Amino acid sequence: MPDRILVFNVNWLGDVLFSTASIRNLRRNYPKSFIACVIPSRCYPVLKGNPNLDQIIIYDEQDRHKSLLAKISFIKTLAGKRFDMGILLHGSLTRALILRLAGIKQIIGYNTKHRGFLLDKKIPLPKKDSLHRIDYYLNILEKSGLRVEDRFLEFFINDEDEIFVADFLKRNSLNSDDLIVGLNPAGNWLLKRWPKQYWAGLADRLINDYNAKVVITGSPDDLKLAGEIGKLMIGRPVVSCGMNLKQSAALFKKLNLFISADSGPLHIANAVGAKKIIALFGPTDINITGPFPLNNVVVLQKDSGCKIPCYDLDCSDNRCMRAITPEDVLRECKKIL
Repeated sequence: MPDRILVFNVNWLGDVLFSTASIRNLRRNYPKSFIACVIPSRCYPVLKGNPNLDQIIIYDEQDRHKSLLAKISFIKTLAGKRFDMGILLHGSLTRALILRLAGIKQIIGYNTKHRGFLLDKKIPLPKKDSLHRIDYYLNILEKSGLRVEDRFLEFFINDEDEIFVADFLKRNSLNSDDLIVGLNPAGNWLLKRWPKQYWAGLADRLINDYNAKVVITGSPDDLKLAGEIGKLMIGRPVVSCGMNLKQSAALFKKLNLFISADSGPLHIANAVGAKKIIALFGPTDINITGPFPLNNVVVLQKDSGCKIPCYDLDCSDNRCMRAITPEDVLRECKKIL
């Protein structure tokens, strides 16, 4: 049984969140082992406070670890920690090489990028787009002989986050008896975003038809987008884009309804048990990156004549997202509200 295990994780918020099922199941297999996880700094909040990890290690390939010298220093740091098992959730050759150079005795991962010679357990790569991302990572554990018992996501918040949100709601005159609807218009991939005018029209209808209090959520980088949507509205939304991920998660728990495209915040809201969620899907496949579980989630996706999933980053009309109208979303809101 390994004493010290290193998980080299993936790079995006949603994918790191999907990996929490693997981290929990890994902990069940090795309850007494020291387990650390490597992630980029932007994903740190996703795993911060996760009780299944003993340490989080930052690796920023495009920033602080971009140079060869920085990579060598990082390898020396890992070598000094004397891990005896490495699990690669990331498919890159470079990360497999880093673990090998760090002297890790047993390296497990998918046999991708011609890196099989660096792996001790070569997991056959599943057929492309055949597994949900949760199962894509769990499959590495299962095929290496480990026990997999469940597949739900986890995201942890603390009392400080709850207190911050309670104060935010009070400052913005949002009370427990108000109907509070969160709208998440942003996302790392522009093609997954719903048009700004659609968000504005939806928000105004929610305010007028249901006397709802609308909160536009997002990161500090999304303040401009929230402002642009606000300018298109007749009503006045509350903007929470100054919050960090943990605070946003605490806010999601307080909402009566959360509406979002396929994004990290969508999956975080589901992980913390948001009451009701409407998910807007366009170019991505719900069978690959859809919310799980679906107990409190309604997914809207229209047939726009395009192949799904679609990875055409040069798409000029974004018709798959435009095919979902504010009226479509309002029909689902009516059922929920």
